[in-house]
Amino acid sequence: MLKESFLRYLRYERNYSDYTVLSYGTDLVKFEEFFKNMDEALDYRTVDADVIRNWVVSLMDAGYTASSVNRKLSSLRSFYHYLLRKGVVSVDPMLKIAGPKKRKPLPVFVKEADMARLLDETDFGEGFLGVRDRMIIEMFYSTGMRLSELVGLADKDVDFSAGVIKVTGKRNKQRLIPFGEELREDMKAYVEARNESCDGKCEAFFVRKDGRAMLPGTVRLIVKRNLSKVVTLKKRSPHVLRHTFATSMLNNQANLEAVKELLGHESLTTTEVYTHTTFEELKKVYKQAHPRA
Repeated sequence: MLKESFLRYLRYERNYSDYTVLSYGTDLVKFEEFFKNMDEALDYRTVDADVIRNWVVSLMDAGYTASSVNRKLSSLRSFYHYLLRKGVVSVDPMLKIAGPKKRKPLPVFVKEADMARLLDETDFGEGFLGVRDRMIIEMFYSTGMRLSELVGLADKDVDFSAGVIKVTGKRNKQRLIPFGEELREDMKAYVEARNESCDGKCEAFFVRKDGRAMLPGTVRLIVKRNLSKVVTLKKRSPHVLRHTFATSMLNNQANLEAVKELLGHESLTTTEVYTHTTFEELKKVYKQAHPRA
């Protein structure tokens, strides 16, 4: 009766849809089956937090995702809130229950061999636009800068003699990114082609053919189009190249704190996600290479 009363309350007082009410009802039935298997004497009034925790463990063991388990706990939480208001229970067993944390997806990145193939073997087209499009890919990969940082780059931000680029990141925080000889020469070649194309009247470092600053959407399309030439990843965005920069740095023994500073992260915790990415890559290599893997 308690369950039926709660479901009527959802349908007619809270105006929940039939589908939602059915989902809540199914969750409660499954939970009841679980605790009755534990102890026939248990009912909704006598269930405690330990029983609910055991249910969560059983769901995770059965292969339910954190999202699915949290949805079921949401049903239970609403149910016990209802019972508490009605005076059926004096203590809400859900107060001590925390749902499982959702696992953050690992950053998507492009393998070093694919990036080499893209930059060294791929035809980007003739003239200024071809030079510019390749330069955009190389800049993302070589510096790890964000899309907003790239489109906001000005000539004065690139110091060729010192070998550093000044970028303005989130909350207008500025940082310096060093660059090597290869990127220096490629940037100089790009600037020469750019100035010739727009007669030196350029609004930004990266520009359209008429000299106006690049739009973020255009840069996204350029990256997506060119990454499609070497990879079949679902995500083919500028941020994937930022992930690729970080992963390549760590794979080649860069210090985590240094990568944090280069990326402009506020917290080291944000950067640490890339250590999981590199470990996943190590596991793949191990499984492919070791005879007993």
